[in-house]
Amino acid sequence: MKKIVTMQDISCVGKCSLTAALPVISAMGIETAVLPTAVLSTHTMFRNPTFCDLSDQIEVILDHWEENHFSFDAIYTGYLGSLRQMDLARELIFRFRKGPVLVDPCMADNGKLYAGFTNEFVDEMRNFCAEADIICPNLSEACFMLKIPYQEKPDEEMVRKILKDLTRIGCHTAILTGISFNDTETGAYAYNRDTDTYTYVSAKKQKESFHGTGDLWASCFIGALVRGKSFEASLKLACQFVSRSIELTLQEDNHNTYGVNFEQALPDLIRSL
Repeated sequence: MKKIVTMQDISCVGKCSLTAALPVISAMGIETAVLPTAVLSTHTMFRNPTFCDLSDQIEVILDHWEENHFSFDAIYTGYLGSLRQMDLARELIFRFRKGPVLVDPCMADNGKLYAGFTNEFVDEMRNFCAEADIICPNLSEACFMLKIPYQEKPDEEMVRKILKDLTRIGCHTAILTGISFNDTETGAYAYNRDTDTYTYVSAKKQKESFHGTGDLWASCFIGALVRGKSFEASLKLACQFVSRSIELTLQEDNHNTYGVNFEQALPDLIRSL
């Protein structure tokens, strides 16, 4: 069985980070090891969540894994809450790199940094992305890392320039998620600097957006890639899974913005593998 290790936080209520990554990757038939960075009572869209930093536990966990000769087919990092945690993520990659390393630089949305993040954090995240094979920022995160003004709806020429500039950070492949050029579709645009090729895939654009869909997208993408699907097929599957999850959420009369109904989209995902 293939194995993926993912490093990010646990929000006890709210569908994001590890509570999204673990069920999605596991449902795809991949053993999922987790390296929790923190425990929150809820994710940060709720008011005043409790927060327990687990940074002190990470290095001893890595030591124990190394003593037991564990190995993983891919490494995937999500939300990292501090500069120290970024250094610990580097240690994870240094010790256990075997297959692809995916970094989702979770730190911004809608042109604004998440609460508590600074320009220093952005600079360090840019440096950290050089450790990755693949990065998958949204447009806000990409603009912060490149120090360019945020554009809500860039044209295709600008998207291609952003992607190429992102690979100059040091990664082999950059993916921009949530890219849309019309009112009916949204998708992911990628650039591979080794082959100098671009790839764009899309799925049906839903009428609302929700917190946590980036985590679902990245989890599905790396899962498909480790399962042996092509890069383009992995992009497509992740876009379709997120679109379907939002579609099912909107069918619920009492839906809210705190997370999507991805659980009922898992059977469709499993059938597509």
